[in-house]
Amino acid sequence: MTKDRPLNGQVAIVTGGAKGIGAVVAECLAGDGAHIALVARSEEALRAKAAALDEKFPGRESLAIKCDVTDEQQVRAMVDAVADRFAGIDILVNTAGGTGPIETPAHEYPVEEFRRILELNVIGTFLPCKHVIPHLISRGGGRIVNLAGTSGLRGYRNRSGYSSSKWAVRGLTRTLALELGQYGITVNDVCPNVTNGARMDRIVAEKARKLGKTADEVYADFAAQTALGRFVDESDVGEAVRFLVSAAARNITGHDIPVDAGWDV
Repeated sequence: MTKDRPLNGQVAIVTGGAKGIGAVVAECLAGDGAHIALVARSEEALRAKAAALDEKFPGRESLAIKCDVTDEQQVRAMVDAVADRFAGIDILVNTAGGTGPIETPAHEYPVEEFRRILELNVIGTFLPCKHVIPHLISRGGGRIVNLAGTSGLRGYRNRSGYSSSKWAVRGLTRTLALELGQYGITVNDVCPNVTNGARMDRIVAEKARKLGKTADEVYADFAAQTALGRFVDESDVGEAVRFLVSAAARNITGHDIPVDAGWDV
């Protein structure tokens, strides 16, 4: 470990690491010297991101692994592959997830969509944790960071499936923190509010369509709900994760870290 590369020699798994917040998190950790295992369902995007990381941050390695995080057999194989390649695992960051239907009241919410978003956001967070934990214990400690969201801090009108899933991620995070503290493993979650990026663009476009508003009006409505009057950037979320996996956060566990421009105040 060096001052410039505080994660030098450490091994991090980032689910959902091919794009969006996951890709930004991977870049933050690679910049700090970590070997990165990028996990997602799009093999082509994974390989491109891994190559970009290795070119930008030499002296460490990236591994691209196609994996459906809701499939236990695939998750087990993925974790074993990372541990075999790098002789251990130190960090797990779960960013893989989805949004589900928007502007859909509960009585109109298709049950199959409700199940799907719970499967992706909750089971898809639980399974990587389950299979990485033994490796962190054998390592003598480690870090787990889950991606929750401000929709898991309050109710979220017309997003019952998504909100329920993010509340569940918070509950899982706190439970694991209690279970794993004895092994020197910290477990926290980051709760972004509306975040600039392709996913938010799609949500805004759909919300605008359903409400009969312009996209600019929807963006303005979201921003007006925050103290700072703005969206957050994916890099803001990446920096929060970077802190939580650092030595400076060794005594922070079981907590929700809002990155929300002052929404939940």
